[in-house]
Amino acid sequence: MSDHGPKSLTPQQAWQLLQDDPQAVLVDIRSTMEYLFVGHPSGAVHVPWIDEPDWTINPDFTTEIRKLLLGGAICSEGAECAPVILICRSGKRSHEAGKVLLEAGLTAVFHVDEGFEGERDEHHHRGTLGGWRFRGLPWEQC
Repeated sequence: MSDHGPKSLTPQQAWQLLQDDPQAVLVDIRSTMEYLFVGHPSGAVHVPWIDEPDWTINPDFTTEIRKLLLGGAICSEGAECAPVILICRSGKRSHEAGKVLLEAGLTAVFHVDEGFEGERDEHHHRGTLGGWRFRGLPWEQC
């Protein structure tokens, strides 16, 4: 169990980890509406942390993440776990979701500190100060 939370990565570091480790999984944890209509990193798997219609924490979140990792393998002490990189809008939800995964026994949990869109600027707009998309990394939109 970790008291410190998942390791923070910049968008560029997350992209590099995905290039360097073919087992690494990028998980977009935003709501379905955000994932589909705002856009998402290319190749990201969508597992919502909080989603419509109830806007409550997904009770199956950890189970769904485990299923992504080699067919549901449970990471135990001393065992290698595939890196899980979480991304949300600005890095806050991914940090909280990462804590839950660490508490559940996963060991290689990261989160993108700037998220997909970054923080809001002085005009309350996202996408101008940081984030996956701002950094020019591959993304797509429905």
